[in-house]
Amino acid sequence: MTDAVSLAVDLGRGLRLRTPVLVASGTFGYGFDAPAADRASLGAIITKGTTPQARPGNDPVRIAEVPSGMLNAIGLQNPGADHVVREYAPLWKTWDVPVIVNVAGDSIDDYATVARRLDGVPGIAGLELNISCPNVANGLQFGVDAQLAAQVTDAVRQASSLPLIVKLTPNVTDIVAIGRAVQSAGADAVSAVNTFVGMAIDVRRRRPILSRGSGGLSGPAIKPLALYAVWQLAEQLSIPVIAIGGIMTADDALEFLLAGAAAVQLGTVNYLRPQAAREVVEGIAGYIEQRGYTRLSQLSLRPAKVMAGV
Repeated sequence: MTDAVSLAVDLGRGLRLRTPVLVASGTFGYGFDAPAADRASLGAIITKGTTPQARPGNDPVRIAEVPSGMLNAIGLQNPGADHVVREYAPLWKTWDVPVIVNVAGDSIDDYATVARRLDGVPGIAGLELNISCPNVANGLQFGVDAQLAAQVTDAVRQASSLPLIVKLTPNVTDIVAIGRAVQSAGADAVSAVNTFVGMAIDVRRRRPILSRGSGGLSGPAIKPLALYAVWQLAEQLSIPVIAIGGIMTADDALEFLLAGAAAVQLGTVNYLRPQAAREVVEGIAGYIEQRGYTRLSQLSLRPAKVMAGV
């Protein structure tokens, strides 16, 4: 990458990233357990889902490999919002990459409580609302109903002045309707998509492999589905769309950027190739240079719809 190419992304409300590559919630912990990753390549780190109180997560087995992907049912294991503020945020403040905290809960009050606790804390650059987790009891209730999605978004918007990204589930009939609802309620951006609900069965033991039966499917298997969702959202929304879903290479990321995404999140690939972020960033920059462009936003097939770059 040369200085002639700008990969800067503006996600709104002052959240400006140096590159369009983020790491997806749940795949990077709280940023401390990925020593082989090149943080200099990242636009931002998104943390594990954080709830008002500490949660132990689901019982093992919580992860299973499947053809072209991975199932997970971690269950929002996390140390709670107070611990994040007290122990993690002071360290994030010293980093040169923004940290966005993924927020989860079982009720609207849970989301608002976490958002209020994180608001204005040095080291926390933004929030990503996880209204679409498929591997806890109430994880999908807000993400599949436009009215509820708007209500929880509005509650968090009232509780926090931080940049607000809402993570959308693909497990709906009309993802655009949910996107429009959260946009109207104050979201600065959306990320799409979270995992698809899936399962695997152990034929020898005659029972589901995951302890809770089902879990979230991620990895290359979901990329075409995620790409279509991003294409639809980028066409219909006026806020940035951050793409997630089976991105393993620079070419994968470029497909989403061409479809109108402002940025991308890397998830499952982090377990396979910790250096993937650097490879993807270099590949995007090379593609831009080869075509004589100077900034990221020139890539989109729908330039008027994209909020990325300057």
